[in-house]
Amino acid sequence: MRRRRDLWLYLGVAYAGMWLAMLPLLVTGYRRGDARESTGALAEVCIAFAMFAPALAAVVAVRYARGGGRLREALALRWPRPWGRAVRECLTAAAVPAGLTAAALALGALAGRYPVGDVDAGSVTGWLAGGLVGMVVSLPLFFGEELGWQGYLFPRLLRDGHRTRPLRAYLLTGVAFALWHLPTLIMGGQYPGRSWYVSVPAMVVSCTLVLPVFTWLRLRSGSVVPAVIAHAFVSSLSVGMVKEFADPDAALDPLHMGLTGWPGWIVMAAFVAFLARTGRLRPAGGPDRP
Repeated sequence: MRRRRDLWLYLGVAYAGMWLAMLPLLVTGYRRGDARESTGALAEVCIAFAMFAPALAAVVAVRYARGGGRLREALALRWPRPWGRAVRECLTAAAVPAGLTAAALALGALAGRYPVGDVDAGSVTGWLAGGLVGMVVSLPLFFGEELGWQGYLFPRLLRDGHRTRPLRAYLLTGVAFALWHLPTLIMGGQYPGRSWYVSVPAMVVSCTLVLPVFTWLRLRSGSVVPAVIAHAFVSSLSVGMVKEFADPDAALDPLHMGLTGWPGWIVMAAFVAFLARTGRLRPAGGPDRP
């Protein structure tokens, strides 16, 4: 138990931080009932504070339970080297979730569950430019999350004494990542209009499947930065793609479209199976080195 005190400390601080940040919304009875509904100012502030909880938890765990150490090295907070590789890894981190989202929308459309609207090149270009700017501005918030999940928790679960247990690390990190969202799921955040007993299992599936994609980017680069970029894309531009390409008058159900629904699960499962089959999910030479 003593050997794992840093793990429990991390989870305690991360989860407590999320619940405390969401408390103002919970006590006011906030609930998101429609996927097109925008979040208000209070919700944005609460979400921003919540997203820094995993990073705070990681710092606390490294500093106070593991006897200190250099935070940047402990959490893989560094750029890939050389710079050409850094640019390539960051572009990959955006291109992969974009491709997965496009494939999920195409699958949903073929199944008759995604209502494709009339989209022209001008509107898409304008939306993409604005979306990219918004994603870049929000990157610090996603550092707040991924310094915890990819910087600290996954490597911590990967190592068990002298053994490495990748499958256990992927599954446990994915489940912990999903359940951390419980307060927002209760309020209809990711699955508006759905009961918690539907949205919680759906979120566990989504997070467990997307986590290996983030981890693959982190392992191949030796840096948490590409995982941050991919997470930011999935949570902002990927969600925006669902709305932008849909019929503006059609109802949107995240459970049946995008990466958070069953089309996304199928696409991500296929991609993760490819990564696993080709050995890209196995850390070589330690969790920080590709």
